[in-house]
Amino acid sequence: MCRWLAYTGSPVLIDDLLYKPTNSLVVQSLHSRLGAEATNGDGVGVGWYTEGSPTPGVFRSIEPAWSDRNLRELAEHIRSGTVLAHIRATSGSAVQQTNCHPFRHDRWLWMHNGLLAGFSAMKRDLVLAVDPDLFPFIEGSTDSEVLFFLALTFGLQDDPPAAVARAVGLVEEVGRAHGIAFPVQMTVCTTDGERLWAFRYSTEGQSRSLFHNADVAVLKQQYPENPVLHDLADSTRIVVSEPLGDLRGAWHEVPESTCLMIDAGREELVGFEPVSPH
Repeated sequence: MCRWLAYTGSPVLIDDLLYKPTNSLVVQSLHSRLGAEATNGDGVGVGWYTEGSPTPGVFRSIEPAWSDRNLRELAEHIRSGTVLAHIRATSGSAVQQTNCHPFRHDRWLWMHNGLLAGFSAMKRDLVLAVDPDLFPFIEGSTDSEVLFFLALTFGLQDDPPAAVARAVGLVEEVGRAHGIAFPVQMTVCTTDGERLWAFRYSTEGQSRSLFHNADVAVLKQQYPENPVLHDLADSTRIVVSEPLGDLRGAWHEVPESTCLMIDAGREELVGFEPVSPH
């Protein structure tokens, strides 16, 4: 599978997110603790927003995160208040730049850990359900990108939870028609640069791990001697496939079948359930 990180808060260097934590995403690329595989070496990607730019920047590479010199270079020089980062372990699709996450369309970024089981059998039906105006923008061959464009087709820009529910509902309907018992395994993150949504869901009810940070103001009171915490704004929110460190009480697991919504430092957890698009 994969590992990913989403950050929203006061602007920070990407280096502070990808390299400096004890269990950083780069460390996880070689030694994931909670992933389906310990090694995630089939590519790396980062998406970020900067003031005045109409679309987010994206860096994607087929190099493993632990040895990508270009990643290290840009991480030490780019500062942003909204960052998505992803390390890839392919579930079968080719190792190529267009298959690396995050995926981008207009102001939206999207990344996924998991898989659509039986995707090769479902692919034709799913791709044909994508809005014809959006279809030309699909560049790669992954199930993750198709799921993104299905969500866009069902109105991601207007109502992300409803759009993702309809996209997942379609995948499950198509999967059942092809005799696939458990079509969806996902933790997904999407953002327009201002708000962020993270989803944890699987048809089987045994989803990949997902965590979000505890309230930073509370952690500062609990750990007054920790300099890392005092460099963070109280509005900071981080969502991760697995905790970035071992600080007790710093991370809460996102429950099964849940959507986590973050807006200006405020967060809300609500139940997530697929919906038939018909």
